[in-house]
Amino acid sequence: QVQLVDSGGGLVQPGGSLRLSCTASGGTFSNYAIGWFRQAPGKDREFVAAVSWGGADTYYADSVKGRFTVSRDNVKNTATLQMNKLRPEDTAVYYCAADRYYSGSFAAHTYQFWGQGTQVTVSS
Repeated sequence: QVQLVDSGGGLVQPGGSLRLSCTASGGTFSNYAIGWFRQAPGKDREFVAAVSWGGADTYYADSVKGRFTVSRDNVKNTATLQMNKLRPEDTAVYYCAADRYYSGSFAAHTYQFWGQGTQVTVSS
């Protein structure tokens, strides 16, 4: 099975950028589609973006479309979420997740493996 480690979160001003990374180990990374989710205090975990096994297909929530870009490098066993034009409402803990069977799933319960999460705070 694959283990995931999220990194790259931090404090950024509105309009700024952050780049999140998801580093995998213990499995064949290319066997897993990757999703990014976020959870703000008092709210349910929500889908942000996803990338297919080979990286050719990407999927985005409407709230981040045009601002966030998801990608992956199957040689380096990493997935990346580039976040631009950040807004205060993007503040949340961000998680990457791996799905052996589905590509681009918006449903958290379909993902089998999760990173520990990384905090993103957008504030002036």
